[in-house]
Amino acid sequence: MGHSQADKLATHQRIVEVAARRLRERGIDGISVGDIMKEAGLTVGGFYKHFESRDALVTEAFILALRDIEHIQDALRTEPQRAISTYVSVSHRNNVGRGCPISALVNDLARAPDATREVFTERVGEIIDLLARSFPEADDAQDKAVMIFSTWVGSIALARAVKDPSLSNRIIVGALAEVLKMYD
Repeated sequence: MGHSQADKLATHQRIVEVAARRLRERGIDGISVGDIMKEAGLTVGGFYKHFESRDALVTEAFILALRDIEHIQDALRTEPQRAISTYVSVSHRNNVGRGCPISALVNDLARAPDATREVFTERVGEIIDLLARSFPEADDAQDKAVMIFSTWVGSIALARAVKDPSLSNRIIVGALAEVLKMYD
């Protein structure tokens, strides 16, 4: 007895959701097809019914994970300081599995499949453009935007990486304070 197309789509989505969460938590090289399929309640043998390759799963999982920052991008249009404060926060640092995949995977993405890097590049460009629009009168709006976004991503990545909680908090507080000064 075959599965309906709706069942297949639901199963596909479940696999991608598991992969998107684990990708952020463990990195690109830290996830295996076997682990993802097991967590999704499936056997490894069914993987290729849903994906052409592991790289295809990584790309699709990264695209899904990017949805978790759409609210940040939306807020950048009207309230950039609020968006920045939401991103550069203890809550974001502590929630890697549901947080921004850019800061979670920034180092891994340099070695990611080309399709994933293309999606990454496009989204980084979009965010930088949104940030630049928050400085409409500035001749150096793009430069400011690059600095702000680099600080966002770097501060969260560093705050997650250090073992000392006090230093981690100082990184977040300091980065946020400096970035928000750009709006004074």
